[in-house]
Amino acid sequence: MSYCEYILRSGHDSVHKAYHDTEYGFPLHDDDQLFARLVLEINQAGLSWETILKKKDNFFKAFDDFNIKKVSRYTDKKIDKLLQDPGIIRNKLKIQATIDNARKIEKIQEEFGSFKSWLDKHHLLSKEQWVKLFRQNFRFTGGEIVNEFLLSTGYLPGAHIASCPIYKKVIKQKPMWLRKIKEKQT
Repeated sequence: MSYCEYILRSGHDSVHKAYHDTEYGFPLHDDDQLFARLVLEINQAGLSWETILKKKDNFFKAFDDFNIKKVSRYTDKKIDKLLQDPGIIRNKLKIQATIDNARKIEKIQEEFGSFKSWLDKHHLLSKEQWVKLFRQNFRFTGGEIVNEFLLSTGYLPGAHIASCPIYKKVIKQKPMWLRKIKEKQT
């Protein structure tokens, strides 16, 4: 069952419905927002997505709204503070990966102008190529994390089924996967 079918069948308001209807599959254009989505996907590893969605606001507060420059400068003192915060996932490996990934994104920004530009440059890659690229550049980014990050930000197709009412809204936003299809046709 697809995420869309799950939402349609559940028939009630939930953190999943709000995320599905307003965020999932919609392109993101801001580097801090892209970074936030990557971090949330990393933190989901081994847990349910519902847990992450319920803690989402806490994550934004704890990680300075995922401001890449701020997160990249976190010290051991900040890490200790985060490890005491029950509003987030208190996993030292995931917290350290967040900091290291912010530092890597800063390097990408220096070279490509933005994290989004780097992602856009690689939009023609297959899922397997994306996973390899992410593993070469970021920590804690396995196949499922990369796949969900790319689906949720509009770089890979499949976030919504064509019969989903949100599908047309996503298409109007012109996600990168749609551009990939058009470029392959020409």
